[in-house]
Amino acid sequence: MKALHKTLLATCVAAAFVPAAHAEKFFGDSSISILHSADYQTFGDREVEDTYMTFENATAHNWGGTFFFIDRNHGRGAATGDDNVYGEFSPALSLGWATGNDLSFGPVEDVFIAGTYEFGGGTESNNYLTGLGLAWDVPGFLYFNTMGYYVNNNADAAGYEDPADDWQLTVTWGAPFEIGPARFLFDGYIDWSTAASDHASEFQFTPQFKLDLGNFTGHPGVLYAGIEYAYWNNKFGVGDDDIMDTQSSVSALVKFHF
Repeated sequence: MKALHKTLLATCVAAAFVPAAHAEKFFGDSSISILHSADYQTFGDREVEDTYMTFENATAHNWGGTFFFIDRNHGRGAATGDDNVYGEFSPALSLGWATGNDLSFGPVEDVFIAGTYEFGGGTESNNYLTGLGLAWDVPGFLYFNTMGYYVNNNADAAGYEDPADDWQLTVTWGAPFEIGPARFLFDGYIDWSTAASDHASEFQFTPQFKLDLGNFTGHPGVLYAGIEYAYWNNKFGVGDDDIMDTQSSVSALVKFHF
């Protein structure tokens, strides 16, 4: 099963190397974010102050697209106090492009083979997610996507057993809007995963609300400031009523695009 997941991920990645005559790039963006909050949640009865730095890269092509991020925090909430690094790489292959057919129907613009590779974190995870995705045409949104994944969970750190596999639904969106001369961006994601034999169902809702500061100096889309709200129910699938395992935190953020 793991080999199948890697093969599907490789298929998505391989689309990035198709001949230039057949590939067209619509969009590419890289950014660095700094987030700080005093109420990140750890296991037990404790809230901690911490700072995250995140690098992101996103591309959109006629064959699909890619999204990559890696973040690092100071580890104040970890038992060891060490810095933590976590990242994800998510390619998507357009089946409309691959088959040469228009697969749009109703509000659906396209169908994708979707994958995600998750790495790092407290258990040094190497998880492989593969499935199908839909790109939706939603008025007022730059993008609105839904992905359904089968998740092959793996934990490589000593002392951790591989969690049971499960299923995950992911929703991502981005919606710009204006109020007078001010430009804003409301974007984020929702992750919902099913319960399995050794862990509870998890739910994450993480929106960001940002003001485009660059727009005031004639450089729109470069520098943003705002807040991120993070809600994570049954964090890491613990699902134990005796342990505080739900995070609800608000972070101040600054994001620079280059």
